[in-house]
Amino acid sequence: MLGFLLARLGVDVWVLEKHADFFRDFRGDTIHPSTLQVLYELGILDEFLKRPHQELTRLAAQIGSETVFVADFTHLPTRCKFIAFTPQWEFLSFLAEQGKRYPTFHLKMQVEVTELIEENGSVVGVRANTNDGTLEVRAGLTVGADGRHSVTRDQARLEVISLGAPMDVLWMRLSRKASDPGQSLGRIDTGRMLALINRDDYWQVAYVIAKGSAEELRGRDIALFREQIALLAPFLRDRVGELKNWDDVKLLTVAVDRLRKWSGPGVLCIGDAAHTMSPIGGVGINLAIQDAVATANILGATLLQGAPSADELAAVERRRMFPTRLTQRMQVIAQNNVINRILRSTKPLSLPWLLKLLRWFPVLERIPARVVGMGFRPEHVR
Repeated sequence: MLGFLLARLGVDVWVLEKHADFFRDFRGDTIHPSTLQVLYELGILDEFLKRPHQELTRLAAQIGSETVFVADFTHLPTRCKFIAFTPQWEFLSFLAEQGKRYPTFHLKMQVEVTELIEENGSVVGVRANTNDGTLEVRAGLTVGADGRHSVTRDQARLEVISLGAPMDVLWMRLSRKASDPGQSLGRIDTGRMLALINRDDYWQVAYVIAKGSAEELRGRDIALFREQIALLAPFLRDRVGELKNWDDVKLLTVAVDRLRKWSGPGVLCIGDAAHTMSPIGGVGINLAIQDAVATANILGATLLQGAPSADELAAVERRRMFPTRLTQRMQVIAQNNVINRILRSTKPLSLPWLLKLLRWFPVLERIPARVVGMGFRPEHVR
């Protein structure tokens, strides 16, 4: 997204992707109204919505035998009043196509960055491995948008503050029938949590487990795991057998962290490289997009002339640290006070008083919709 935004302004940009394509299963797939608004402001929303996606206007959760709506996006002051569920490879491929409309956008696939090039105390580019050997790319600014295992932030020696997480997530696919529920639901019961994402012909399934318990779980017969899924989502009972063995189940190690400082001379980190988010609320990809918009707004004009100053780089962090801190704070509270209690529960769960309020006063659904759908500081394309 940042490469596209900067190329649109006329900045010469190289985007380096270590894989041959964008196809990665079980990645962030919730495109929130804040991101859809950015696409609208760029004039590419209608084209994006032609791609495969599902739209969700109200978010529901099932706790025990009770279902409650927790967020209503239909009242948001945005062009799109819904969450779009689309595979991340669709979104990335779309952005790559948009970027290629500009002559200064250069996307290089199968280029794995291995180290930063430093001269006179400043980062001046990167070295990378390619199928043809080693490649050097020199730049006035190197941006690390390389995720939670960022080479950029490690090479730049930027300090990471870990906030911890009490859970991990097991991801899997199960086929979907036309008679299945139409929307994505979170399902919660004694000691168990499940989330379902509708992919038309299959369900993307997330099963939440206690942190570090994956190895113990994998040591058991997978039939026991299939039964746990069937108990949470009985309509899937006739399909849990599609999980032949543990190779069909992928582990996402959940982390919540952020950099103490996002930049150094000649280098800046954004997105998960700057702040790894919990999967709670599906906000990670959308916060990363907001970072990209803020970075282009703040640095775009400078990059047309040359390298940005330390203060200009710090301005990106100043702009985006507030929503990052606040979002992570809410995620940690939810992890410690809700998810951790659910995973440790041994007795039947009842509807919490907060969710009872949402049932009694549906207008309150607008509050979580605003927090999740727009975030604490939505950015707009200049």
